Amino acid sequence: MILDKTFPPDPRVENEAIALIQNGYEVFLFCLTYGNQLLDENYKGIKVKRYISNKLIYKLSALSYTFPFYRFLLQKKVAHFIQSNQIEALHIHDITIAETVFRANSCTNLPVVLDLHDNLPEIMKLYPHLQKFPGKYLIFPKRWKKKEATFVKKATKVITVSQEFMDEVKNRLKLPHEKMVLVPNTVSEAFYKKAVIDDAILDRYKNDFVILYLGDTGLRRGLPTAIATMPELKNQISNIKLVIVGKNTTDSILKEQVKSLNIEDVVDFQGWQNVTLFPSYIIASAICISPLDRNIQHDVAYANKLFQYMSFGKPVLVSNAIAQKNLIERTQSGLVHLEKDADDFTEKVLQLYRNKELAEQLGKNGKRFVEEEFCWEKVSGNLIKLYDELT
Repeated sequence: MILDKTFPPDPRVENEAIALIQNGYEVFLFCLTYGNQLLDENYKGIKVKRYISNKLIYKLSALSYTFPFYRFLLQKKVAHFIQSNQIEALHIHDITIAETVFRANSCTNLPVVLDLHDNLPEIMKLYPHLQKFPGKYLIFPKRWKKKEATFVKKATKVITVSQEFMDEVKNRLKLPHEKMVLVPNTVSEAFYKKAVIDDAILDRYKNDFVILYLGDTGLRRGLPTAIATMPELKNQISNIKLVIVGKNTTDSILKEQVKSLNIEDVVDFQGWQNVTLFPSYIIASAICISPLDRNIQHDVAYANKLFQYMSFGKPVLVSNAIAQKNLIERTQSGLVHLEKDADDFTEKVLQLYRNKELAEQLGKNGKRFVEEEFCWEKVSGNLIKLYDELT
């Protein structure tokens, strides 16, 4: 496996590697370090091989398809990793380092699995630093899109995280069905079966009707919509509280919105918290949300937070971004609101607040779906099958 970041943490990389190890495979992980970790470590059975990185390499990764410097700096490291560990197959985690790996593999010609975690070229269009100088004039999402197409065609197999994403890639590039493999992000059984609950969090919100958001708080995630509903919801539900667990560089905009609406008493910014605390926040909540703004990326992917919410039997409220809308309607595990529509969001919250039987049933449906069909232990079978057929 090739990862152009530090490790841990990376839940997807860890889950995939451990699943393969449990099924008899030997997994080596190429990753980077800034000198504060062991260069060679056995982590939960994963043979982690860390290569020294620095801030320059980190910054150049964003320019990897503008200038060749990033590839030059890492190609020899990847080639060394392949040769010194007698690697037999390569699994690339997303496209930033893909060209580097394909070039390093030109002599060994090993089979390559390209794991598309996200529709990265589309997400990049929304990055704040690409809207202004110098990023606007140095980083080109269209070029990344062309590179992605090249890598997908060159790869032996391609993994995506949702059916919608798989269909989009397959149809756009006219790929044979058998080249694509679906391996969704979801929770492992341990997340909800072995959770250690923090009583202080439960006590903090015991008298509140909590609407919970977990994860990256970038503006494209739709939190401005949720915040805009709070003045009206505060009038309708006296003990309401919007709890936001996560962070982003744009948080100052969200906090200014809260201040301007004079709702600081009902919006609680918790910042980023350790994932081990997520179950406690979920248990303390009444409704869990994913109010994504619609775009090409959000329409073909759903966030792992949905399955974290559902695993604890909470009703979810999501925007009508296509992938998550399809998921929630198919599993009958929550309600769907129109993106960026504060009135519709408000109406759906009140529906769940006033109809506790509905909320409870939706929560039960979601919990049953995760436990019986969609926990990691169930969906990782496609990954194992891929490598069984590859070998």
